Amino acid sequence: MKYVDGFVIPVPTKNVPAYRRISQRASKVWRDHGALEYRECVGDDLKIKMGFPFPAMAKAKRDETVVFAWIVYKSRAHRDAVNAKVMKDPRLIKMMEKEAMPFDVKRMAYGGFKVIVDA
Repeated sequence: MKYVDGFVIPVPTKNVPAYRRISQRASKVWRDHGALEYRECVGDDLKIKMGFPFPAMAKAKRDETVVFAWIVYKSRAHRDAVNAKVMKDPRLIKMMEKEAMPFDVKRMAYGGFKVIVDA
């Protein structure tokens, strides 16, 4: 059964281009180590009238947008193996040391999910 790591991050709107550059490099690292998919999406239609909007859930400030993202793996064991390699990858280590993150890492919501529908 496929497995997904998902995350939601409030990102200052002015930092979206910097965030995108980092995400593009990170996606290469995850894919090189076996992730099946790597997707990051920036908020576009977030002023909804029903449900609980992502900006409210992420406690986004007035000058922030929300990034919704996920990484797909073959299974949870595959996710654990891929992430172990990713965390040791010098490209990721270098990226984290050299660049200031364009968002507050402490406000990132993250979790692992079992896929129950894969249409």
